[in-house]
Amino acid sequence: MTTEYQGRIEIEPVQTGEIEPGRRGFLGIMTAAVAGSGLSWIALARAPDAPVDDKSRWGILIDATKCPADCTACVTACNTENALLGHNRPTSDAQWLRKVQLKDKATGRTLSLPVGCQHCKSPPCVDVCPTGASFRRADGIVLVDKHICIGCRYCMMACPYKARSFGHEETHGQKPHSPRGKGTVEACTLCVHRVDAGQNPACVDACQQKGHGAMIFGDLNDPNSPIAKRLATEPSTQLREVLNLNTGVRYQGL
Repeated sequence: MTTEYQGRIEIEPVQTGEIEPGRRGFLGIMTAAVAGSGLSWIALARAPDAPVDDKSRWGILIDATKCPADCTACVTACNTENALLGHNRPTSDAQWLRKVQLKDKATGRTLSLPVGCQHCKSPPCVDVCPTGASFRRADGIVLVDKHICIGCRYCMMACPYKARSFGHEETHGQKPHSPRGKGTVEACTLCVHRVDAGQNPACVDACQQKGHGAMIFGDLNDPNSPIAKRLATEPSTQLREVLNLNTGVRYQGL
């Protein structure tokens, strides 16, 4: 496998992702301006009495050795959960999660693994966004606010994982928890609506239901969580680790 992806990572405490006062005011103005657009406001917190904070940092650990090349259950679950198969077309114009095939040219060894938004601690997409539409919640989930996304696609160019899609056409059959819109950028939300309800992302549940056990979801900041225990005792990899983005998605077996 590509050597630049090898190595062990160390989980760092996440810092509070508080939005600056000026930007917070701007968001409020833009929200009012597009109130009639038909888009639903994506969840920013679990509930009024349980706001998002930086005590948790959500992430996924993927064991590539347990991911069958012919299985796309996680991708199908993502498409279904977020209504990505629109426009009466058999395939989706958006791709929040995709299967990538890896091959070691020296040995011929092959692997298959899902790749989507890596939910970085230092996300390049957030750094380049001119309106604040791309943002990182305090618990590490990276999202796009469709209300103020102007479709400049700077974030798509900045993302080193090709994890974002652009809506070129009108969308139909949207789900309230997953608003989409023509002319806006979108990406994996880590199924934020499910996380806020205490559930796993749809891709993780689909993998477990298939019996593969290739994906573990949990709190990276909780030393007693299964994902943190695995990362503390076994080697893992970040994709493009040399970029020092401290991703929330980690891999084993690469």
